[in-house]
Amino acid sequence: MKVKDDVAQLIDKKLEGKLERRKINMMIEEPKHDHMGDLAFPCFELAKLFRKSPVIIASELANKLSAAYIEKVEPVGAYVNIFLKRKEATAQVISEVIEFKDRFGDVELGQGDTITLDFSSPNIAKPFSMGHLRSTVIGYSLSLIAEKCGYKTVKINHIGDWGTQFGKLITAYRLWGNETEVKQEPIKELLKLYIMFHEKAEDDPDLNDQGREWFKKLEEGNEEAHALWEWFREESLKEFSEIYRKLGITFDSEHGEAFYNDKMEQVVDLLQNQGILNESEGAHVVPLEGLPPCLIKKQDGSTLYATRDLAAAIYRQKTYGFTKSLYVVGNEQSLHFQQLFAVLSEMGYSWTEGMAHVSFGMILKEGKKMSTRKGKIVLLDEVLKEAVSLAMKNINEKNPSLEEKEEVARQVGIGAIIFHDLKHHRLNDIEFSLEDMLRFEGETGPYVQYTHARASTLLLKGQFVITNSSGMIEDDQAWPIVKQLMAFSDVIKRSFETYDPSQIAKYVVELSRVFNQFYGSVRVLDDSEYIQARLSLVYSVKIVLKEGLRLLGLKAPEKM
Repeated sequence: MKVKDDVAQLIDKKLEGKLERRKINMMIEEPKHDHMGDLAFPCFELAKLFRKSPVIIASELANKLSAAYIEKVEPVGAYVNIFLKRKEATAQVISEVIEFKDRFGDVELGQGDTITLDFSSPNIAKPFSMGHLRSTVIGYSLSLIAEKCGYKTVKINHIGDWGTQFGKLITAYRLWGNETEVKQEPIKELLKLYIMFHEKAEDDPDLNDQGREWFKKLEEGNEEAHALWEWFREESLKEFSEIYRKLGITFDSEHGEAFYNDKMEQVVDLLQNQGILNESEGAHVVPLEGLPPCLIKKQDGSTLYATRDLAAAIYRQKTYGFTKSLYVVGNEQSLHFQQLFAVLSEMGYSWTEGMAHVSFGMILKEGKKMSTRKGKIVLLDEVLKEAVSLAMKNINEKNPSLEEKEEVARQVGIGAIIFHDLKHHRLNDIEFSLEDMLRFEGETGPYVQYTHARASTLLLKGQFVITNSSGMIEDDQAWPIVKQLMAFSDVIKRSFETYDPSQIAKYVVELSRVFNQFYGSVRVLDDSEYIQARLSLVYSVKIVLKEGLRLLGLKAPEKM
């Protein structure tokens, strides 16, 4: 952001290069209240450098700062508060947005380094439920935000296609399955069998032993077990790909757990050679300081999630050379990832420092976790269909002659579901409520999309043309919009550093709010000489709203 960069350059000059320019830029913040200025620079970190009180430093620095775009500078405690000349700053901000368009707000953090993001990762032979939504949309949004921050991303769908549950499903299919029925509705019938297995296993514990036995056969390459597993996997991937198509989400790798089957023995050998694998009651574990031991192999020789995740991490580092590696997985897996990172650290891998578990809360139904094995789930596909249907109903009521209304209904309906998730801080649980998700007023995706469409319509009606005078706007009502535009890159940076897309969701809602306030108080298309200048502000809002929505995985319709 040039205004902020110019202020940083000015401060850098006055500090005589004793603090990195990039550091200064990162330290400049926006005050909470308008009377405290437009930008603020805290001087706490300068106390050690200059061996003075930060209050004295702020006072001395404030007396030295002056520039054509600065109205006044005030020291307040340890802060230097800077008030900008609104007309000049507005012109600068608008011209910058228009020049850079969708590159406006780009942050130079990654500098081409690679980030791997492991997200979504549903289990095969189960339907894609609302419970899978959070990992999917948080992970995808983070990948877009990371790219905006200069990283190269590798989006990984670590499909759950291995483990004891497949032994249970094979057992259930062999006992009660009907091939014709499964072929007609694969996922629905397989789910029914999976639920039936768990219900019957409560009265017949022998079923669990059969499930374990069939998984062992699958691991050993039994022909029947492998053919059934392959069939279940193929049918599941067809359904998943349809859901991802609707959500507009793509992956760079879909190596599931089974991909690492031939890579796990190497991991076990490495652990043994390094002398960190211990035997405990017939099983193999890695003891960890301050954590429970990490189980690598069970007594019967079968492997676990930890074994596969170790193999996956090592494979990904060798293949992609990542600087950061993010696992977007629910809160309940926190211990697993603490153990995973601790074992990799014990193995001497320095790149473990770049690994992080991006945890999130659950989608609850009536205050309780959704459970596939108990049949308490809500199918995501049904929710998406209902959302699109409601969006179409609204269009038919309010704008029946809208062009391409099926596509707009899809963008708005699916956008409503994604935005409802991402506007919540990821660590919070969300109560499932279709009514709340599909609400089209207030802090919602459709509200932001509608604001973007309103801006597009204004530009069309006003026959907007980009000119050199685009930024010369006289309305004080425009200033809240300009301040929001100035904050865009900071919000992106903060949302990446905290792995929190909700900050961008809140940002686009606030930008929409101040824009609609401006629209309600200023006649944008009146006959004054300022029409094109005002429209340049409208165009800037349209650019940033579209980019903000894109970073959340939403489309921005031109008309609604």
